[in-house]
Amino acid sequence: MADREPVAELDERYSDAQATPVPWPRAAAALAGAELYWLTTVRPDARPHVTPLIGVWTDGALHFCTGAQERKAENLRANPHVVLTTGCNTLHEGLDLVVEGRAARVTDPDRLRALAAAWEEKYGPDWHFDVGDGVFVAPEAGEALVFTVPPDTVFGFGKGVYSQTRWSFA
Repeated sequence: MADREPVAELDERYSDAQATPVPWPRAAAALAGAELYWLTTVRPDARPHVTPLIGVWTDGALHFCTGAQERKAENLRANPHVVLTTGCNTLHEGLDLVVEGRAARVTDPDRLRALAAAWEEKYGPDWHFDVGDGVFVAPEAGEALVFTVPPDTVFGFGKGVYSQTRWSFA
């Protein structure tokens, strides 16, 4: 899937008077460059579950992996709606991003090989994955399910000049 160009809207209620919408290429670059993301899923009893993880932004979507028996995988079997966040823990500078979407399994071997290469390129040889039958295989950790999250909506919270940009993907 290629990067989709979203519609951007500045929410003036939460933005400085001189703020303008953050351009999508800046947000996409921040998503691609982030080392850590926070994934929010919903447990079957409707309680939220949040966990940090690594991932890659490529082809217009965020991708992450998890063991089949981990809490996040169990949650996704019941409800694929997720929120992924990334940014910086500073008040007066930076850009925080919130990605809302539906997680879907990636099982195509060619796509998995491309994603495995993207993981290793981004995080180095410690994050090498082989590709098994619809999964990543890590030499010491075993199998991992791979998910893609094409965004429905992304929110950007600019700091310094405070702004809230909403990108909608139709």
